[in-house]
Amino acid sequence: MTLWLAIPLALLLLGFVLILSSSIDFHFRLCRLGKDDRVELDVRTLFGWIRFHYELPKLVYEGIERGVKVKLEESGVAPIRSDKEDDEENIDKEKLSNWLDDIKKLLKATYGFKKWFQNTIAHVKITKLDWSTDFSLGDAAGTATAAGALWGMKWCIIGWISQWVKLESSPRLFVKPVFQDDLSFSTELVCTGSISAAYGLYAGILLLIRALKAEGGLKQWKQLLGSKHHKSFAETEG
Repeated sequence: MTLWLAIPLALLLLGFVLILSSSIDFHFRLCRLGKDDRVELDVRTLFGWIRFHYELPKLVYEGIERGVKVKLEESGVAPIRSDKEDDEENIDKEKLSNWLDDIKKLLKATYGFKKWFQNTIAHVKITKLDWSTDFSLGDAAGTATAAGALWGMKWCIIGWISQWVKLESSPRLFVKPVFQDDLSFSTELVCTGSISAAYGLYAGILLLIRALKAEGGLKQWKQLLGSKHHKSFAETEG
């Protein structure tokens, strides 16, 4: 009887050790070529046993009132995965306003959320960061001037990012002015990084503790997450 009890406990302990020794790896790619947009995000953990791929193949701007129409495609390999169809929705002023309201509510519902967020992303390691841009303003002088300004803007953004996360390698930035009479713009941003699964689990537990410390924090989290789930289910049914 002792042996039959020891074997499951040993396997459980081994699984827990494997989880803590793994990392959560991500690969982000943003590409714009002319009027074509594409955003991709790959997430991998447990040594590749669990993988997710998110892809936003296009952004359709439909005006200020109707906003931006997006379609998110999801695929992946995991022990448990939802079978819901890809999400397609419009991001307009009302939806952005609702998101901002939700963020404000979560900030109030979590004790020291800003500090928790800073500490968490400080453990993110960026192993690759490439950003290339080709463009033309249709005027040689204006294109050359804008190229210098774009260089400065990119390095300012990288400097700001380096204050929050760890850059394991030097970013590779490229700006290529194209001297032609027509307007043109293309850019590609590739970012690869990781965070340890052990710290991710610790950060999740710490977030729960901070929510419990805030007055009505856990209840507020449940209400917000519950409303999002109910709305998503209603949209799927509709």
